[in-house]
Amino acid sequence: MSENHGKFCWYELLTTDVAAAKSFYPALLGWGVQDVPMPGMAYAMWTKQGGTPIGGVTALPAEAKAMGAPPHWLLHIAVDDLEAIVRQAGELGGAVLVPPTDIPGFGRFAVLSDPDGASFAIYKGNQEVALPSVDNDLGGVSWHELMTRDVDAALRFYGALFGWGESSRMDMGKDTGPYVLFGRGDQTYGGIMKKPAAVPMPSWLAYVTVADAAAAAGAIAEHGGQVLHGPVEVPGGGTIVAAMDPQGAAFAVYAHKA
Repeated sequence: MSENHGKFCWYELLTTDVAAAKSFYPALLGWGVQDVPMPGMAYAMWTKQGGTPIGGVTALPAEAKAMGAPPHWLLHIAVDDLEAIVRQAGELGGAVLVPPTDIPGFGRFAVLSDPDGASFAIYKGNQEVALPSVDNDLGGVSWHELMTRDVDAALRFYGALFGWGESSRMDMGKDTGPYVLFGRGDQTYGGIMKKPAAVPMPSWLAYVTVADAAAAAGAIAEHGGQVLHGPVEVPGGGTIVAAMDPQGAAFAVYAHKA
């Protein structure tokens, strides 16, 4: 198992209005946008400060819309053997939403769902580059959160695929249950929690690092998004805001303790 296996490596927005997204997120997060020619589709990359690509944006596929999928962020996880992980996910009760597919000049990806229905992608690049466990730079994704109906079952599923283990857990009360921190080795990648009733389906949420969470909350509303929760301080002293963009894709921001 390589150092990269099981690390989050790409953050892709599938949306009903690409032009609006390319305006909203840079205004809020300071991201750059770089159009990339891709066969049969319009695609643009998100870049953080310094021009480093961290993700992309494209149109929500027609077949996904027909099945009722809303605009959403799709988190990609690096793997050593794409086909092996696809097979293993199926054996563990997951499903294949998009089979292994070539990205000419870059690598291969597949889109899967876990047994509870949360979707995610796996990726194997043509070239190996060192990936951070989390990205605490402004505009980087510093936390990954899974909302699911069965926290321990989710940890077993993803642990089998990616080598993730439990770092620690916090009791969030009788109604919410445990918040389980997960990662690999001594690195923590994010948390797993029971899906709140207000969240329509099990899903992953990416937290983007910002300088000031309260200022980000104001900017979200100013640019047509909706603040769902926060700003609120979390253990460790940071501050978070959970939100939806104008097209309805959920995301979050995180400001580290000053």
